[in-house]
Amino acid sequence: MTLLLVILFISGYILIALEHQTGISKSAIALLLGILLWTFIPHTDNEIINHLGDTAEILFYLLGAMTIVEWIDTHNGFTLITNHITTRNKRKLLWIIALITFIMSSVLDNLTTAIVMIMLLRRLVNEQQERWIFGSIVIIAANAGGAWTPIGDVTTIMLWINDNITSLNVIHHLFLPSLISLIIPLVIMTFRLQGETQPQQATNTNTTLAISRGEQMTILSIGIASLLFVPVFKEFTNLPPFMGIMLALGAVWTYTEILYNRKRNLSPEKIHRIPSILTKVDYSTLLFFLGILMAVAALQIAGILDQMSTFLNDKIHNVYLINMIIGFLSSVIDNVPLVAAAMGMYPLTHTSGALSPYLMNFTTDGTFWELLAYCSGIGGSLLIIGSAAGVVVMGMERINFMWYMKHITWIAILGYLAGIGVYYLQSLV
Repeated sequence: MTLLLVILFISGYILIALEHQTGISKSAIALLLGILLWTFIPHTDNEIINHLGDTAEILFYLLGAMTIVEWIDTHNGFTLITNHITTRNKRKLLWIIALITFIMSSVLDNLTTAIVMIMLLRRLVNEQQERWIFGSIVIIAANAGGAWTPIGDVTTIMLWINDNITSLNVIHHLFLPSLISLIIPLVIMTFRLQGETQPQQATNTNTTLAISRGEQMTILSIGIASLLFVPVFKEFTNLPPFMGIMLALGAVWTYTEILYNRKRNLSPEKIHRIPSILTKVDYSTLLFFLGILMAVAALQIAGILDQMSTFLNDKIHNVYLINMIIGFLSSVIDNVPLVAAAMGMYPLTHTSGALSPYLMNFTTDGTFWELLAYCSGIGGSLLIIGSAAGVVVMGMERINFMWYMKHITWIAILGYLAGIGVYYLQSLV
């Protein structure tokens, strides 16, 4: 039975990785995989309900966050940031783009950040090969920015919701390693650019909106504040993050209703209330997470993850090496199931139950969990197919897989390893 489950899981992984070659949505494969695995294992109703409850927390959080981000984007809130970029110096522009991406990705999902920045680059950089360089740095910056905050990436959200990491500690311990993982590639790629970009005529992006610039600024401020509010809400109430994001969504929804109720005789295409925003949310992504997380839960119930953790502990027994391996794997395999698998393989250990220094690595804010957040996020930059940001940039800019591997992979690896080194040095202080 164990062999059958492993074969099913690996087959599903392969089909998910080959989504663009097969033309079959990874969400469809994930749902098939998740349910099929449960049909082959002995289980109780309580086990299904418990795991579905844990999964639902993540799904509701993502639904709220994705809706708020889409709300900002629909009202062109992000253009208020990008329109302030006026420099034409290519090197200076590369650093500005990278740092903006790094900061935006720390509070927004990597996918949205990458899309926003690529749309900006199309207005700033004309030459395709140079835009590939800029786009590649956007991928690295988006993944680096998402690794050091509890809401910056789906994987950190998963770890945070499960209390593997806490807000202040993950920021304190992973900010510098994540920044270094970006700075190293950024410095190297700076020398590949020279001269200035050709200015392009500005386009009007506000034709389908009926709101003023001041209202756009208010929407951007409320949206960002609502996302930042969630960790604070969890810290003070001890309620799960999905309740915080739903509270924030309720506030955003109320503001939107008041905003449009004050505006009379608007044509339907200029009204963007929350119900219309919800139609733009990528529900296939939510179903992908549902399938993957339930698939990993099935492996956990079957005891396979315990066997894997025992093998790694016996053969490696080093949290740095284990997470480095996970990071390299995340360049090929989606980091969500990797992190979910690691969380199942290594259950959270309470401080009172950590009977050895090694087990202390698995307590809340332990070295293993912080490194897992870093390695699974940054490792996604090593190949262009290793992250959602990479895949979307690859699709939008038609970046060649082999070009990325030849020109970007090696500098991404240098940044990845340098960040791990910085994290280790921090642990010695």
